[in-house]
Amino acid sequence: MITAINISHRYQNDLVLQNITLHIFKGEFVVFTGESGSGKSTLLSILSTLLTPSEGSLLFFGEKIEAIADIDLFRRENIGFIFQFHYLIEYLTVKENLKIANEKVTDTSINALTQRLGIVELLDKYPNEISGGQRQRVAIARALINKPKVIFADEPTGNLDSQNSLIVFELFQELAQEGTTIIATTHNKKLAKFADTQYEVRDGQL
Repeated sequence: MITAINISHRYQNDLVLQNITLHIFKGEFVVFTGESGSGKSTLLSILSTLLTPSEGSLLFFGEKIEAIADIDLFRRENIGFIFQFHYLIEYLTVKENLKIANEKVTDTSINALTQRLGIVELLDKYPNEISGGQRQRVAIARALINKPKVIFADEPTGNLDSQNSLIVFELFQELAQEGTTIIATTHNKKLAKFADTQYEVRDGQL
């Protein structure tokens, strides 16, 4: 599904990733662990098409990224993003935050998804009226609203307590079992054990 071939990346003269080659399969739950500055977030940015590597090739579904005519459309149709900070729009309700991600989504779909995430009762609330764990679950719902083939999650539980962190990674595990590819980074090695495949990024190498 996703193939990286000899990926290296530099920020000016600083080599942060070196000769990384890997293949990620459909429905696989992959976690990258590593210390801050190890290069794992840079690797995630490259795999998710948000950053072009200095060297090497990235293929989605067997096609090189640079050959995709409309990368923004490709992302909207295939990729969901979850970050450490939820980036919800504060003046919109939970429901409105979800609808802005997919204007065509039905109320039935929103209700089903938020019911699964345990946040259906929050649809008419604003982000500042709900907890940090609830806000992150809304961010996950926003990433799932377009039914993406792959979800990239960069330190998605960095601001959550241990209980909410477990809920998030258990959900990722379920989604992968249903066929969604999940690619995440975390500092927490206990959470990483939920993944099918773990990679440690150290000094820019796997």
